[in-house]
Amino acid sequence: MKRFIETLKNIYKIEDLRFRIGTTLFLLLIYRLGSFVSLPGIDPAQLQNLENQTSDGLLGLINMFSGGAFAQASIFALGIMPYISASIVIQLMGIAVPYFQRLQKEGESGRRKINQITRYLTVIILIPQASAYLTNLHYQLPESAFAMNGLWFNIPSIVILTAGSMFVLWLGERITDKGIGNGISLIIMIGIIARLPMAVVQEFGSRINGGGLVMFLIEFVVLFVVFMASIALVQGTRRIPVQYAKRIVGNKQYGGVRQYIPLKVNAAGVMPIIFAQAIMMVPITIVGVANSENLRGVAAALSNITGFWYNFTQFLLVVAFTYFYTAITINPTQMAEDMKKNGGFIPGVKPGKRTVEFLDTVMSRITLPGSIFLGLITILPAFAMMAGISQSFAYFYGGTSLLILVGVVLDTLQQIESHLLMRHYDGLMKSGRIKGRPGGGM
Repeated sequence: MKRFIETLKNIYKIEDLRFRIGTTLFLLLIYRLGSFVSLPGIDPAQLQNLENQTSDGLLGLINMFSGGAFAQASIFALGIMPYISASIVIQLMGIAVPYFQRLQKEGESGRRKINQITRYLTVIILIPQASAYLTNLHYQLPESAFAMNGLWFNIPSIVILTAGSMFVLWLGERITDKGIGNGISLIIMIGIIARLPMAVVQEFGSRINGGGLVMFLIEFVVLFVVFMASIALVQGTRRIPVQYAKRIVGNKQYGGVRQYIPLKVNAAGVMPIIFAQAIMMVPITIVGVANSENLRGVAAALSNITGFWYNFTQFLLVVAFTYFYTAITINPTQMAEDMKKNGGFIPGVKPGKRTVEFLDTVMSRITLPGSIFLGLITILPAFAMMAGISQSFAYFYGGTSLLILVGVVLDTLQQIESHLLMRHYDGLMKSGRIKGRPGGGM
């Protein structure tokens, strides 16, 4: 406790860090307050049907990601997921489309262009999603809940929902630039945390009423085990030895030492889960706009979060996105070139092409079990619900929420620790450093 208090004092002494943390908390507060602002023309007192609809199923998951804004017909109801969907499309195009490949190689200017294109695509995605959301509102709420109907309500509401999501995106970018941690990831995390207290209270109440206090304690023990497994997955590494040859420059000797390259078992962090969830939310949009009964049937099968096809598809998406995100995050060719420039080599492996092949093989081998474990944690809530745990509490057993919380918290703490160590203060841990996930997320 004494060390923790001392760390808080050190954080307060650093003006830049104090400002960044304060800015982050202020912008997150704005996001949370906006989540309670309902769309103009809707009576908030008549939203009970919508809240009942989002109490379970995939809509309940969407509601959790938005911090409850979806069920409250908020101006932030669509949240940040449309932007993530747009980011997925742009990153996939970066593999197949030469124009985006050129932009990726142009450095900062190319990154700004890609970000701008991603924002435009986000707006294009938001418009049909806003229309589907309003269609669902009309279906769930009585006519008396609307002060006006028709185009006079739909068009302004589509504009407000679109602008609300873009404002949430702007808040996330400001947190990344002016605050601490990755803004988009923090916004997702704060929405999940906002649902945790109520989920615990509801689960506790249901167990007490049913005389199952022991079962409630067992659930928390299992949750703790999954929590520790999630930390192990986020921080697990495989170290590759690198030998540096001796070089003599003037009277000084360089190299001649062995170092290690830490390759993370889960180099993609929590991004595969976020990407997979963004894709799995597409069926909800299809249900809202499709007239085909066949399409509605497929969408319904992919919206049943305890069903086989939903979990099987999500598992495959997590595994695929883990490989995809690892491939765009870690470049074996660049790593091999950097080692060669610095006079380094992997013992027993020839520099150049063989080193690239060796690093690529190692990454593929350690990514496979990491991706499978990540996929299993992601679908764990379905098994928890089958075991009788309420859906709101079961979400915290899987990668949908727990792994996102672990990854984002570790990443944010790592940035805080970096600020402390740069100014010669003790870090947050006695061991020296917190291992965060690479890339900082979206």
